[in-house]
Amino acid sequence: MSKNTVITIGRQLGSGGREIGQIIAKKLGISFYDKELLSEAAKKSGIAKELFENHDEKPTKSFLYSLVMDTYALGYSSSAFTDMPLNHKIFLAQFDAIKNIADRESCVIVGRCADYALEDYDNALTVFVHADIDYRIRRICRRHNLTKDKAKEEILKTDKQRSSYYNYYTSKRWGEAEGYHLCIDSGVISIEDAADTIIDFYQKKCRAKS
Repeated sequence: MSKNTVITIGRQLGSGGREIGQIIAKKLGISFYDKELLSEAAKKSGIAKELFENHDEKPTKSFLYSLVMDTYALGYSSSAFTDMPLNHKIFLAQFDAIKNIADRESCVIVGRCADYALEDYDNALTVFVHADIDYRIRRICRRHNLTKDKAKEEILKTDKQRSSYYNYYTSKRWGEAEGYHLCIDSGVISIEDAADTIIDFYQKKCRAKS
């Protein structure tokens, strides 16, 4: 088993999970993967990156709809997909990419069921970042210059997509504390402090196992 430093971060939209992951990676001098994971999975699988982006952390569609739309996008005959719809193939390609990355190097991986993919990795720390809805609305308003109503709509829609995607493909429930080593409310501590807390927790976890 690899002894690389591996931290996975699930996050509610607007909680700052991505930013926290970037800070952790910078402080530890390790790689950071968010959408970068899609490029890795596309390269290894031979499936177009654009299709990974279209399916990224979105709930599965019906088999028929997925078959028709994905076959059209790829230009393949429908018989090539009778065994498995493309959205499943894309999930499995990401699943393999996550394992390959964790085996290859120390890293922080955001989203995409990485905690589930690496649940047998003793060296992986799984984190979920959440925050009060009002705090997240303020962050999204500032980041994307949206009204409060639009920001709330985007938050609720994205969180529902992420939850449906995670709950469909894993045996756990998105955001439930028992499914993660550590859950952090980024609304009560600073983003920087949240990153430091995760690093400290990881180091203590490693010492406890040594």
